Amino acid sequence: MLIDTYGRVATDLRVSLTDRCNLRCTYCMPEEGLQWLAKPDLLTDDEIVRLVGIAVTSLGIEEVRFTGGEPLLRPGLVGIVERVAALEPRPQTSLTTNGIGLRRTAAALKEAGLDRVNVSLDTLRPDVFKTLTRRDRHQDVLDGLHAAREAGLTPVKVNSVLMPGLNDDEAPDLLAWAVEHDYELRFIEQMPLDAQHGWKRDGMITAGDILASLRTRFELTPEGEEARGSAPAERWLVDGGPHRVGVIASVTRPFCAACDRTRLTADGQIRTCLFATEETDLRAALRSGAPDEEIARLWKHAMRGKKAGAGLDDPGFIQPDRPMSAIGG
Repeated sequence: MLIDTYGRVATDLRVSLTDRCNLRCTYCMPEEGLQWLAKPDLLTDDEIVRLVGIAVTSLGIEEVRFTGGEPLLRPGLVGIVERVAALEPRPQTSLTTNGIGLRRTAAALKEAGLDRVNVSLDTLRPDVFKTLTRRDRHQDVLDGLHAAREAGLTPVKVNSVLMPGLNDDEAPDLLAWAVEHDYELRFIEQMPLDAQHGWKRDGMITAGDILASLRTRFELTPEGEEARGSAPAERWLVDGGPHRVGVIASVTRPFCAACDRTRLTADGQIRTCLFATEETDLRAALRSGAPDEEIARLWKHAMRGKKAGAGLDDPGFIQPDRPMSAIGG
């Protein structure tokens, strides 16, 4: 097992397939000038499948989430999903995406063995979407969400980040829309993982702000800690159910004590936390001919050193050098 000194066991693996993205969301990337990973530094499809295989068959991983950047930009994505879904024991598989390419890939991903998707959509207004993402692709995301639902990649979860002065008034509208279309909406507090290091706690839209806004239109009943388990989102029944809404409050309500995640970057580094400042290089071990047992040992040693928390409330908190796009969501 991947167990740390605080007794937490990692059963959820987040795999970044690329650091590239076809959007430029203001809370994630600068408009231009971000240096991409060089192709030789990226794990190959075979290397990704081998590492995921070690995690699933030898280290107790039960869920695999493919992320980016934008994972739909990875040419071999469908094949990777198919090979991972064929592992024994079979892990649950999911994908976090901006949704732009889902209309053409959802059916193939479902056939390959993908179980579900999380799609990022921060606004229902095309003009605000263009301002937030610096791209005019709002309808493509809506079409991608529809295709995912039709393909059976359910529950389709929608991730939204609220930004002051842009979309901070949209929480109730987003939830009404999600209920109408049978999507599960999750709001995510903006985190200090932007490439330009411009994040500020002051003015951030907090979980408390979001819930207060939602309660102007909906009755929210908390599901409670037992239903939540190790999931990052606190969830509420909407008007008595069956629809739910979640809030991931990484900054104001950290959930580190129940964290069950381990992260593999697109260039083969193990990260114990989104906000970690250290990494363990598995790519070098792979390419030097290390056997699976040695790679598993390195992975276990890395996770053994996981810190108690992300440290966002620590006055000495240092934002990681890597932005979210290079870590994987």
